[in-house]
Amino acid sequence: MPTTDVYSTSGKKLSKISLPKDIFAVEINKKLIAQAVKVYLSNQRQATAKTKSRSEINFSKRKIWKQKGTGRARHGAKSAPIFVKGGRAHGPTGEQNYKLKLSQTMKKKALASALTQKLKDNQLIVIKGLEKIKGKTKEMNKIVVMYQKQISSKNKKKKIRISIILPKVWENVIRAGRNIPGLDFMQAKQLNTYEVLNGGMLVFAKESIEALKESPKSKIKTKKT
Repeated sequence: MPTTDVYSTSGKKLSKISLPKDIFAVEINKKLIAQAVKVYLSNQRQATAKTKSRSEINFSKRKIWKQKGTGRARHGAKSAPIFVKGGRAHGPTGEQNYKLKLSQTMKKKALASALTQKLKDNQLIVIKGLEKIKGKTKEMNKIVVMYQKQISSKNKKKKIRISIILPKVWENVIRAGRNIPGLDFMQAKQLNTYEVLNGGMLVFAKESIEALKESPKSKIKTKKT
């Protein structure tokens, strides 16, 4: 059973907590992680690019010169893609479908692999008492600066992105940290592989570990033998 330290909002080490084995101690599947990230990013993509075809260009459709006798190549309308300001050949139409699918089981395994990797790389912290802070940026900034110093000393970086994982929407916590650069908030039940990998140091509220256990997105069913 994997374990990690539990800290207070002042940075004091309080105790240890056992983490779910099927979420934080699985075999890391890098190919599945890459596939999950590809699917996530592709599904965020929108088909907003569009070019005009030769039929949509506001030019006369008449033949620009006669077919024979000019010594020049034969052409049709001036809106043809070969001419300057003509239509675009094979351009984006705005109707492209970039949606990809990944099974729920594969999503869960990819998420568990990403969380296991974070724990293995010492980029995961559990904090207790976060819900008690007031909705003041100054108070949250003290916590962030304190943990950034601890993290930078371990990772040899001056600054590192921090993502706080909440069990649910805590308005006071979000209000206190929403103006702090490099700080993001996520809900445990809505975690996905891309956000875990791109979230920098993951700071879990202690209650978020329980919420993650109960989340259908993270439960991996195993076959009975």
